[in-house]
Amino acid sequence: MAWLSPLLWPFLRVLAMFSTAPVFSLRVIPTRAKVGFALFVSLCAQPMLAGQPVISVNSPEALGTAAQQVAVGMAMGFAVRVVFAALDLAGEFIGLQMGLNFAAFFDPASGGQISAVGRFFSRMVLLLFVVTNGHLLLLMAVVKSFDHFPTNGNFLESLAQMRLYELGSALFSSAFWLALPMIALLLFVNLTLGIISRVAPQMNIFAIGFPVTLTVGLIGIAATLPMLEQPLLSLLQLAIEIFQKP
Repeated sequence: MAWLSPLLWPFLRVLAMFSTAPVFSLRVIPTRAKVGFALFVSLCAQPMLAGQPVISVNSPEALGTAAQQVAVGMAMGFAVRVVFAALDLAGEFIGLQMGLNFAAFFDPASGGQISAVGRFFSRMVLLLFVVTNGHLLLLMAVVKSFDHFPTNGNFLESLAQMRLYELGSALFSSAFWLALPMIALLLFVNLTLGIISRVAPQMNIFAIGFPVTLTVGLIGIAATLPMLEQPLLSLLQLAIEIFQKP
């Protein structure tokens, strides 16, 4: 059991994180590959997990320990997914101002409808997450989480320490601040079109309003897209720090 316990409980936590975290939870990745990779990560992390308590699978604490590992791992993946949801929500705000919310698609990841701009932001965030080594940062965070959430079977105590409710306010505030430049730009365009419609009533503002708003929105997205990396890294750091606080 001294050989099995240090490998089994980290394996459950990493596998639970793989089931909810972006990139790792993609359906195109076979389940066997996820299980094998989780076992490989837990095996490679053994030098960093020295001193963890040995809990037998036949002991009364085994059920609580298994529930603790699954809860912490799934919570970490959910926290990173909230960051992706913040960027998706910012895209929805921008698409609403551009008038593209009627162009909605079915998103198999969330099981709902998502606009074209929200889908574009979702794919860009996914690419930025991989390019900036966010997946490696997440793997390091799940290994480091054993320092503050050891395998002691205290399921309810671990849930209380995670404070996932802090991500709720961060979701809406971050999405609003990310979309604020584009909202202000499109609001200025709409005000300009309103003034033009009052000055020249004979002009069909509905015929030119949508192409102008769409063109300005696309130019604004192209101008602000290179600045998306820093907010994404800040949100990822905020989500990971929840699991690294003592």
